[in-house]
Amino acid sequence: MSTNLGFTIPRHVFGPGLSIAHWGSIVVHPDVRVGKNCRIHSAVNIGVFNEKCPIIGDNVYIAPGAKLFGGIIIGNNVTIGANAVVNKDVPSNVTVGGIPAKIISENNSSGLIVKGYERACRK
Repeated sequence: MSTNLGFTIPRHVFGPGLSIAHWGSIVVHPDVRVGKNCRIHSAVNIGVFNEKCPIIGDNVYIAPGAKLFGGIIIGNNVTIGANAVVNKDVPSNVTVGGIPAKIISENNSSGLIVKGYERACRK
């Protein structure tokens, strides 16, 4: 299935509510940990650097082409812009972009996330 869809996403990496916006190249290292309600786009790579992997919070939006690597911590409600290269910690409730990524806005991900996990729990 991974080959047909272009995804390399190991089991037990993402929390509940994962939303994959498009099929296509998505590569995630098995040691990455991601919270609930992550929305991820194509051409994203989340990987290892110096034997460490990212820990990503809840309600994080990862735009197309973003690269995240190393022992970094991404807070909750973060938006990661298209083609950003994230190699440093990111606090909660901000938008980051650029190469290397830096805070470009105090806006959070609230308008970009599909909170399927919460919707499913309400039923």
